Amino acid sequence: MDPNRRSFWLKTLHRWHWISAAVSLVALLLFSVTGITLNHAAQIESEPVVVNVKETLPASLLRSLKREHAADAPLPGAVNDWLADALDVRTDGRKGEWSEADVYVSLPRPGGDAWLSIDRESGAIEYERTDRGWIAWLNDLHKGRNTGAAWRWFIDLFAVACLLFASTGLWLLQLHARQRGKTWPLVAAGLAVPLLLIILFMH
Repeated sequence: MDPNRRSFWLKTLHRWHWISAAVSLVALLLFSVTGITLNHAAQIESEPVVVNVKETLPASLLRSLKREHAADAPLPGAVNDWLADALDVRTDGRKGEWSEADVYVSLPRPGGDAWLSIDRESGAIEYERTDRGWIAWLNDLHKGRNTGAAWRWFIDLFAVACLLFASTGLWLLQLHARQRGKTWPLVAAGLAVPLLLIILFMH
């Protein structure tokens, strides 16, 4: 390769390599650690903490629940506001499961679960939240489980940054390979080892 052209590509690739590394560094550490915790989830013991709350919806708001609603309609806005203020429970945008007797709202979240039920006749509210601990929370971030659209977009953008980091790194290896004889044997080993594990030990 022409020396000037080689110098240009080295500078460009180094620039994008360190930028993608800097952008993805913290998330890469997070996903690496949670990869280990997910792989050993059965050995990591945790005691779920369950909180159960019972309350009664004010009569002025209960009337809005007695009207006809679609089977998967969300709770009325005024009910959402009251739940947020009185119980610190966010139900905005969540679909409900309406029956003649009650309305049930599932509230899954990273590291736990929650649900809310309101009796349409009496206004009796039951809310239950389960917290499985911070390791379960981090594991769910890794999987994108119940994390919402913003976090899923972040995972996609993080994956793009990692692909850029890996591809620029591979290109840099190619440019430096002539001076570093062990480059391609090490790259080949990085491919061969997981491939052999899959062939020999996965049945």
